[in-house]
Amino acid sequence: MSSIGSLWIYPIKSLPGKSVETAKILRAGNLEFDRRWAICDASGEVVNAKRTAAIHPISATYDDAFERVTLAAGARFAAQVFSLADERQAIERWLSQYFGFACVLVENAQTGIPDDLDSPGPTIVSTATLELVASWFPGVAVDEARRRFRANVELAGVEPFWEDRLYGPIGETRTIHLGQAVLDGVNPCQRCIVPSRDSLTGEMTFAFSKRFAEHRRATLPAWAAAERFNHFYRLAVNTRAPLEQRIATLRVGDPVAVV
Repeated sequence: MSSIGSLWIYPIKSLPGKSVETAKILRAGNLEFDRRWAICDASGEVVNAKRTAAIHPISATYDDAFERVTLAAGARFAAQVFSLADERQAIERWLSQYFGFACVLVENAQTGIPDDLDSPGPTIVSTATLELVASWFPGVAVDEARRRFRANVELAGVEPFWEDRLYGPIGETRTIHLGQAVLDGVNPCQRCIVPSRDSLTGEMTFAFSKRFAEHRRATLPAWAAAERFNHFYRLAVNTRAPLEQRIATLRVGDPVAVV
């Protein structure tokens, strides 16, 4: 039976995430604290891993309440603890020194700052999928695949690509029950340059997207809506909240089913 095997929150966009036992779905469909903050330059443009591989060496760890973050980056930037509420300017100075240009930390506590404004809900993948994808690339372990693809909900107890059941043909959504929570599965997530890089160093994996797409095409399960794949560089499922969405809590171990 499919269940939630792990939950991941990524508080600062493009920085490392934190494994949690519970996660609250807010009214907008996003997870509380997920992508709540983003690094921007002085013009307001987001500084993320799509824009620069320099973001990968930054380590970020959080306390359980997501009130404090510890940032570090190599020998020049030793670990330093900041309050996310009270030391915003200090965080911005640290980031500005690291990147070499002025940075600001912006916040949206209600909706987060998602890439996909139409489907801002948690992304879903299975552990078996990540294990299989990791096997396609020598030297890439499942933990590294997890860091590269950065899904929020990881499913246990299912075969690879089981999550491809969570969306329908073009124009249709599927209703996903995660314990007492309900989400709409929208589409397989289109990937960008980020998964092609080592998550800790930013070093590029040669021909990553090409090799991934070849394997994805060859292993596409019969239950996947094939018309959703205008290309095969897609992994995990995007979700959004149904119109009647209410605040709900996801828990590791919750059963997962699709209607």
